[in-house]
Amino acid sequence: MDEIEDFLENLNIKKYLFNIIIIISFCLLSYFVIYKLNNFDKKINDKVVLNKNISKEKKKDNVEYVIVDIKGEVASPGVYELIKGSRVIDVINEAQGLTNDANTRYINLSKILEDGDAIVIYSNKEIEDASKEERVEVTAPCICEDVNSACIENNIKNENSNLNTKININTASEEELTSLNGIGESKAKAIIKYRKENGNFKSIEEITKVSGISESLFAKIKENITV
Repeated sequence: MDEIEDFLENLNIKKYLFNIIIIISFCLLSYFVIYKLNNFDKKINDKVVLNKNISKEKKKDNVEYVIVDIKGEVASPGVYELIKGSRVIDVINEAQGLTNDANTRYINLSKILEDGDAIVIYSNKEIEDASKEERVEVTAPCICEDVNSACIENNIKNENSNLNTKININTASEEELTSLNGIGESKAKAIIKYRKENGNFKSIEEITKVSGISESLFAKIKENITV
């Protein structure tokens, strides 16, 4: 009888141990399966991300760039690399924008940049000084296809040509003469009369011999007349 009880007791222990082994095995198997599945998903995700990055790199490699030099009244003058097709306003933004004294009146902000372009943003004072230059050549209108100093100067010259082009007192009409500071209709007629009676002026100083043309008046107009 004791032997039977011992046997049954041992059998129960074995069943208990067996159940424990089964549970542990199941847990290990479950852990292994879950780990493999997570690792598989991670590899798939990594592959997707990698492919996306490769696509971005390929796309980036196909983009063309231009290198542009911007100077003058911008916060950070220098040489900048921009995507081909960018405009003047884009490189100004790359240079941290304009200063408070910048003058863009003669700059075409919508112009498409080309590789090697040099852009100069002048100050208000520089524009003002340029417009007051005494020696000015009349040039063809500039539409600012090339955004540079020459374009700006030409625009200023054209805008101020009426003020800065010297008047030839030997050929000027009465209307042209009256455009001079201090020369009214009567003085213009006097100049033309003197010219008819005495021939062409030999020098601009000779105009002081005309009735009504004083030395002080001559001083005002001498920079705007020629012979």
